[in-house]
Amino acid sequence: MSDRVADVPPPAPSLKERFLAFRDRMVADPRFRDWAARFPLTRPLARRRARALFDLNAGFVYSQILAAAVRLGVFEALREGPRPVPWLAQRLSLSTDATIRLMEAAAALKLVAPRSGGRYGLGALGAALVDNPGVAAMVEHHALFYADLAAPVALLRNPRGGTRLARYWAYAGHAEAEALEAGAVGEYSALMAASQPMIAAEILAAYDLSRHRRLMDVGGGEGAFLCAAGKRHPSLGLVLFDLPAVAERARARFAREGLAARAEVHGGSFHSEGLPRGADAISLVRVVHDHDDAEARALLRRVHAALPPGGVLLLAEPMSGTPGAEPVGEAYFGFYLLAMGRGRPRRMEELQAMLREAGFRDSRPLPTRTPMLTSLLLARA
Repeated sequence: MSDRVADVPPPAPSLKERFLAFRDRMVADPRFRDWAARFPLTRPLARRRARALFDLNAGFVYSQILAAAVRLGVFEALREGPRPVPWLAQRLSLSTDATIRLMEAAAALKLVAPRSGGRYGLGALGAALVDNPGVAAMVEHHALFYADLAAPVALLRNPRGGTRLARYWAYAGHAEAEALEAGAVGEYSALMAASQPMIAAEILAAYDLSRHRRLMDVGGGEGAFLCAAGKRHPSLGLVLFDLPAVAERARARFAREGLAARAEVHGGSFHSEGLPRGADAISLVRVVHDHDDAEARALLRRVHAALPPGGVLLLAEPMSGTPGAEPVGEAYFGFYLLAMGRGRPRRMEELQAMLREAGFRDSRPLPTRTPMLTSLLLARA
């Protein structure tokens, strides 16, 4: 096979490809880089490229500065207004020198901002972290991911699984995930529940569920998305399907939220059994990209079988190729799911093809306010 492929002559390069090859040769030439850094018209571009390359190298340091600020409670300390360094040092249990170093670093990342009188207040990015437990939880969670990324070549070469992240997502490497006990699912269920409100807001702003009678969230975790949907649409029936141990946590959440009378909870595995019938809308929120192709296709077929004619599927997750968010899909989620041991990010067009294979007669993207967080596909049975 490889010999036959090698015998096929490559297509003639296009004009664009020839230009890109020329550009790459020039940029790789140290003499050209030196000239570009000195020439007034190319100097700004050369500096931006150098900064971008340095940021790639320093990205881990930046993320750890954010982690330190989250763990020390910097943003909560500044929520009421700017504070002087001595006050912050006492609040954060740091020396004055360490506090100044942290504040200067965080200010460079726009997490905090220097104010008059030697004080620091919230920066443009830090303000967005106040009262945002989902982001804070993900920042803490990334310690596991970074530990797996400490040896990126080994991660790429070794068989999938056996990582810290795979052990955290217990269902990802468990042959009989439906047998997991409550202790094995509590931590990751709580993380997903903390980060779900941001995603729920995006989905509910993009699609009006009031036209539906009954919504089933498959792989719905502790029920955060269903709680948000149920509160927005008081007449909407709610159904949750997830692993038995996770489903019990959802049952408790529905009771706390006053939705127990409207919420039906099913425990099971969508890999080994059919889904409950009766919902005219089904949601898959950050579920499909957690699974390899064969599992994802089987899940979409089960969803289609559970829907009545005309019923809809809402498929929401970060997707590859999202304009303006390419690093999130291809780089971040590509390696996150590699470390998790299963799944991969997919392009919108690829998911639409999988939906057609599963029996859905049409699908279309729905615009979301923040595609970097989630993109949304509506498919009709």
